[in-house]
Amino acid sequence: MKKHGILNSHISEVLSRLGHTDTIVIADCGLPIPDHCIRIDVSLKIGTPGFIETLEVLLDDMQVEKATLAEEIKTHNRPAEEEAAALLKGIPVDYLSHEEFKKEMAKAKAVIRTGEATPYANIILHAGVIF
Repeated sequence: MKKHGILNSHISEVLSRLGHTDTIVIADCGLPIPDHCIRIDVSLKIGTPGFIETLEVLLDDMQVEKATLAEEIKTHNRPAEEEAAALLKGIPVDYLSHEEFKKEMAKAKAVIRTGEATPYANIILHAGVIF
């Protein structure tokens, strides 16, 4: 049994297969996920686990060189945007319209569906390298 890092075997497997610039998505419970994307559903009930909690755990285990958020988070969910920015600590962040975000999400290696139930609480994480 693992002593550290992510215990969810599906997330752990996806992270171990990522290459430089591959992406994964953390999604709220309402974001439509294309059928061809690997869906890792960690939702238990509305709000659990949350977007920020999930982002924090992933950032501890994944080298991220860039993140992408929907532009709408700035006006419709400022608290989530501010908390995400604090966790990202200097990692560059791009903003796309929500429609463009969904198009980019379709290229992700996996989408992690959380129980988050606030608007636009979604992020695309772009894998970096550790060397």
